Amino acid sequence: MPLNPQKIRALCFDVDGTLRDTDDTYVHRFTRTFTRMGWMFPRRDPALTARRFVMTLDTPINAVYTALDWIGLDAPMIAFLDYLNKLNLRKEKASLPLIPGVRPALESLSHKYPMAVVSARGEKGTREFLAYHQLEKYFVCIASGQTTKHTKPWPDPILWSAEQIGVPPESCLMIGDTTVDIRAGRAAGCQTVGVLSGFGDEKELSRAGADLLLESVAQLETSLDF
Repeated sequence: MPLNPQKIRALCFDVDGTLRDTDDTYVHRFTRTFTRMGWMFPRRDPALTARRFVMTLDTPINAVYTALDWIGLDAPMIAFLDYLNKLNLRKEKASLPLIPGVRPALESLSHKYPMAVVSARGEKGTREFLAYHQLEKYFVCIASGQTTKHTKPWPDPILWSAEQIGVPPESCLMIGDTTVDIRAGRAAGCQTVGVLSGFGDEKELSRAGADLLLESVAQLETSLDF
C-alpha cells in the first residue's frame, strides 16, 4: 500500500544506516584493508569489493542477533560489546558521521511530530552517539536493544515507543534501512519507510513491505507534506 501521511502522528527512527553513516564508514575501512591486500584481488576494485563485503555481512549479523534475542542472550552480548567499546571503540563509534541532510531534517520534523529512536544496539552506545551529535533534544524517547524483552524485528520497541509518546502504534511511521526495521514496523501495525542510505537495497526493502522508499531521511519531510 502507498504511504498515507494523514494517518501519521509520530516518527520512529532506526540509527545505523538511517541516521548514522555506518555502512560507508565500514566500506572505507575495508577498502583500505583490501587495498593493502591488492595481490589477492588483482582485477577487482577494492572499493567495490569492500562494499559488497559489508552489505553481505549485514543479513547474517542480523540473523545471529535475532537468534540471541529470542533465547535471551542479547543483553549479555550487548554488555560485552559495551565493555569492548569502553576499552577501545566507544568514542570512535559515537563520532561516526551523520548521513548528509539528517540534522536539518530532524530539526524540521521535530516541530511537526513527536519522534523516537528505535535501535537494536546497546543503550550506552546509542545514547553516546546521540549526545555526541547533540540529537537527544529531538526525541521523546529512546528504545535500545535493552529497553524491551525483544527487539526488532519484533514489534516490542515500537509498541513501547508509541506508548511513551501517547499515540496508537498504527499512527507511527517506522523509518529504517533494513528489512528488520520494515518487519518490526509491519508487526507493530504501523506504516514504514525504507531508506537506501544504509545496508538494505531497493528490492529487499520492497519485498519486506515498505510503504515508501527514499534515498535518505533528508527526503522524508517532503514525502510527508500533504
